[in-house]
Amino acid sequence: MTSVATHYLGGMTDDTTEFDTQAELEYLRQTPAHDLLANHFFVLAQWAAVHLAATPADLTGAQLVIDVMAAVLDAGEDRLGGNVTLYRSALAEIQQVFVRASLAANTKED
Repeated sequence: MTSVATHYLGGMTDDTTEFDTQAELEYLRQTPAHDLLANHFFVLAQWAAVHLAATPADLTGAQLVIDVMAAVLDAGEDRLGGNVTLYRSALAEIQQVFVRASLAANTKED
């Protein structure tokens, strides 16, 4: 049984469905880079939020993920497609959450 490729060249779940490498490669060939990067960008945003929502907040992990998000935007600029403004807004929001979490952590240390 072959399913729609969703793993990007490797199993990431315990799903026992047979993985079709050729279908996955074809999916990657047909998908515009800016679409894949948009998906990964928002996965990074979610990952940063998970770090920030931890108790206590994982500021080091969140900062690394936020820095990678900023690097993607800086490197991709307008090549990321028509939603680059949305990506910049998402980055600004997660940065604000980081600042609030940092301030809260500093207040607890005092």
